[in-house]
Amino acid sequence: MTLQDDMTSVQRCLDDLTRCVTRLEQQVGSGLEMRRVRSDAEHLRESLALLRAATGGTEASPAPRPEMVTIPDAPYDAALWTDAEDEGLGARDRHAP
Repeated sequence: MTLQDDMTSVQRCLDDLTRCVTRLEQQVGSGLEMRRVRSDAEHLRESLALLRAATGGTEASPAPRPEMVTIPDAPYDAALWTDAEDEGLGARDRHAP
């Protein structure tokens, strides 16, 4: 299935859920629990709409590969670490707790 087919299938299921929630509300009444169920169903519809907008209705393309960064084998300049603290140990002239 394509992404668009999956989105359409989910939309149909949410439409069925909304109809079932409406019928259930007519039988049970609109108490706190029923309002929560209706609210959750509405949040699902909103989330699907956001997902459709984010995907632009097109097939998901593979994520671009991150650019490779070359790290030289030469040691770093020791001046870079002047006044630096060792993680978890504190400054050089102090003792660890």
